[in-house]
Amino acid sequence: MIILDTSVWIEHLKNNQNFFPVICKFLESREILAVECVFGELLQGVKNKYEKEIILKFWKYLPKENYENIIIEAGEYSANNKLPDYGVGLIDSIILMHGIKSNSKIWTLDKKFLKIIPEKLRYKANISNY
Repeated sequence: MIILDTSVWIEHLKNNQNFFPVICKFLESREILAVECVFGELLQGVKNKYEKEIILKFWKYLPKENYENIIIEAGEYSANNKLPDYGVGLIDSIILMHGIKSNSKIWTLDKKFLKIIPEKLRYKANISNY
């Protein structure tokens, strides 16, 4: 499975052809693990009803893992590893915790976040211009 960070979802939703075909393949094979806080961020930025409907359809369609206490665990992990010192906030810590617990790769364009993701969990996209 792969977790798309908000930054990658945005490129897909903008129909960026460097991302769109790759993500479509993951979507078709249901290899994307939906993370609630990512979809919350996406919904926070919607500009109209159509965008909201698209995001909610992805949310409904995609597989999810519901981990009890994941926000608490993410907060502890963040504190123990001093992630705020690297400019990494709680949302990214939650995404990382989902990756750790599900052993899923994480695809992000956020350079600060990328630096703290363990190598084995980093998705290395073969995307030009990024």
